[in-house]
Amino acid sequence: MRPPRFTGSFTQQLPLPEDAIAAAEAVMRSGRLHRYNVAPGEVSEAARLEEAFARWQGARYCLALASGGQAMQIALRAAGVKPGDRVLTNAFTLAPVPGAIASVGAVPVLVETTDDLVIDLDDLAAKARQSGAGVLLLSHMRGHICDMERLAALARDCGLRVIEDCAHTMGARWNGRRSGAFGLAACFSTQTYKHLNSGEGGLLTSDDADLMARAVLLSGSYMLYERHGAAPSAEVFAEVRLDTPNMSARMDNLRAALLRPQLARIEDSLTGWNARHDHLASRLGAHPAVRMPARPPQESYVGSSIQFRAPALSAGGCTALLAAAAERGVELKWFGAAEPVGFTSAHQSWRYIARHDLPQTERVLATLFDMRIPLTFTLDDCDLIATHILGALDETLAEDVR
Repeated sequence: MRPPRFTGSFTQQLPLPEDAIAAAEAVMRSGRLHRYNVAPGEVSEAARLEEAFARWQGARYCLALASGGQAMQIALRAAGVKPGDRVLTNAFTLAPVPGAIASVGAVPVLVETTDDLVIDLDDLAAKARQSGAGVLLLSHMRGHICDMERLAALARDCGLRVIEDCAHTMGARWNGRRSGAFGLAACFSTQTYKHLNSGEGGLLTSDDADLMARAVLLSGSYMLYERHGAAPSAEVFAEVRLDTPNMSARMDNLRAALLRPQLARIEDSLTGWNARHDHLASRLGAHPAVRMPARPPQESYVGSSIQFRAPALSAGGCTALLAAAAERGVELKWFGAAEPVGFTSAHQSWRYIARHDLPQTERVLATLFDMRIPLTFTLDDCDLIATHILGALDETLAEDVR
């Protein structure tokens, strides 16, 4: 007999903690929402967030921004990327990543994806040499981290500067070192479905004083850069302050107030996500028709979503699996669809960039499924979800092979 239909929401996040609500209320009562609108002697919530996140991340500098996409765009501009420059990035990523490259007038060069959902380092080396690109915007897509020591060595050999997109790896590590600590800069998102929730928002970190000075000015500092919580000293701005345009991409104090109390609790959240992810992965991975991406021992991941492949399914079978899971109340996403759906798209849908020949990535994405794991789910919920996915898969396999 089929178990009861799952009735939970795949988009429902935990309520914000009471101290975050109180902090936001204090900002609203003050009326000083703009990050530079502070009383004499006051440090803004945005500056306090920058200081706290830099300390937690282990970075020298941090800049609070309006979105993770803005963090990537500003990082690219601050790194000196110009219109027409080639910028390498993952073929398997979300649309804001190639979108950030296109937004600065640069040309995305997409790199193949492995069966384990990380950037193919052999293809990266070949395309770095062929393209002449000087920057890699590395997407740790869906929280999967490649061999970062090998990538760092490859970047040195090819003369690549690395900007890490850590939207899905806030708090993850490779060999004990935080995601975001391997390149010139790192970009984080605080959009609702990420690891900290301010609706929209982003954070940019770096140990490079010159890059961060340009980033602060690009964000729209109006020469008020000394009011930042984790920025370079004033003299670093002297050479660039009149030559750097204002892109108006600041985070406001209201969102910063919501984020600081969440950051104080983030380690508990990371533990909670991994407990749910690992429970699901153990159930799904035991099925002979399921291929889970390998997680190397050097990787300490954050399992706020889960991915699996069903290589035996046809395109019609993949569509049928989505429908069968939905009938059971389980919301799966599929990266092999011909048209983008919601947040999910593939490189063929990004018609604002040149078409790429990516047979390996297309093979992987053809049977790749994806699912959010909100912290509102219990372990019992995860068990029921896994039962439904496996039941839907068995039903679909039986029909697909006829």
